[in-house]
Amino acid sequence: MTKFKMAAGLFTLAMLITSTSLALAESHKQVHYRTVKVDGLDIFYREAGPKDAPTVLLLHGFPTSSHMFRDLIPALADKYHVVAPDYPGFGYSSMPAVDEFEYTFDNLARVIEKFTERVGLEKYSIYLMDYGAPIGFRLAAKHPDRVDTLIVQNGNAYDEGIDNDFWKPVKAYWKDRTAKQGDALRSLLTLEATKWQYTHGVRNVETISPDAWGHVQPLLDREGNQEIQLALFYSYGSNPPLYPQWQQYFREHQPPTLIVWGKNDAIFPAAGAHPYKRDLKELEFHLLDTGHFALEEDGAQIASLIREFLGKHAAGN
Repeated sequence: MTKFKMAAGLFTLAMLITSTSLALAESHKQVHYRTVKVDGLDIFYREAGPKDAPTVLLLHGFPTSSHMFRDLIPALADKYHVVAPDYPGFGYSSMPAVDEFEYTFDNLARVIEKFTERVGLEKYSIYLMDYGAPIGFRLAAKHPDRVDTLIVQNGNAYDEGIDNDFWKPVKAYWKDRTAKQGDALRSLLTLEATKWQYTHGVRNVETISPDAWGHVQPLLDREGNQEIQLALFYSYGSNPPLYPQWQQYFREHQPPTLIVWGKNDAIFPAAGAHPYKRDLKELEFHLLDTGHFALEEDGAQIASLIREFLGKHAAGN
């Protein structure tokens, strides 16, 4: 009888510990929506997970915001400290006019660098997508000691990745920054273009939530935002000259890297994914049968791949 009571007591204790652990894990998944001041700007960010866990910095693309990570954050936050900021001019961060703020990738990278310092991120893995790539690679090349691993999802660092029809009018704007060339790019800021970015190349369009463009388009349609986006289209021309520097960073520092790339992307096609194999030795490479915003259709698979990858490579695991 005594042995039975002891066994029952141990079982109850085990159940209590399990229940407590599950409750703690669920509490870590709670996303917090915060804002900090950086150089007088309000920088909005989403944050979840234990702060003493390995950190994952999520850097969004165009034309979205940290909203693109709305499902990925809780999928990682039981084990990782996850932080996703909105750049100036995007999401819920400040949107100063183009004559009040320099909308260049150099400047966005400076703001995000200061943001990481402001919120106390000393070492982190970086998820780089679209615009997040030139921002994140600037951070990584400047502070390689701060970067734990790289997670690259349709984020370019090679000329092959922008050698396609989508970039022809943008490259024309780099060469000739006139109102006429700029106006030719305004079609990329319409609802039709935004929906296309989310739906082109996906297997099943009915799995893509309209909440995505429902969030993005009203922000793009704010007065003055088109001028911000045109400034960044022009500034994107500052990125290709830095590709050799970023590739040198890859070769010298060899950050463990996970590629999770929507192979049907017409903006950054798979041609931009393969060249990473030239420079990175510790590379896990996955081409997914989806489009530009791969998280929308394959978020669960990407989260699983990230968890497996970070489990092997993230500091603290």
